[in-house]
Amino acid sequence: MAGARWEQRDPSAPSAFASHQEDIVRLTTLLDTVGLGGSGPWPPVTSGTDDFDTLVAGLIPCRSNDPELWFAERTAEVERAKALCRECPLLEGCLAGALERQEPWGVWGGQVFVAGQVVAVKRGRGRPRKDATPAA
Repeated sequence: MAGARWEQRDPSAPSAFASHQEDIVRLTTLLDTVGLGGSGPWPPVTSGTDDFDTLVAGLIPCRSNDPELWFAERTAEVERAKALCRECPLLEGCLAGALERQEPWGVWGGQVFVAGQVVAVKRGRGRPRKDATPAA
């Protein structure tokens, strides 16, 4: 670039960047004034969150038990998950959400989903038994 020359800029003249930076400062100040800004203490204050999580885990069985229980293959484990769900305060909302999301399988809201359908009892894996004795 033989003929290229860098233009010298007057250092006392405001730059386009400085103008945009001032606009951003004005905008964030305005947002902070009306309570919509994101500037606050850093790191964010999380006091009370651990207490809430502990309370939720104690009330909602799927948060305090093994998650695999709600997607178990064995009939006895599925029935245990259903029994735990019956005590949950979020039972109705959980079931409604699962139906809305069309959950393919698992225990949701105290009901068993198999292939996206609510079934009364989940049959174990493999070929059905010839006799009527339930598998554990």
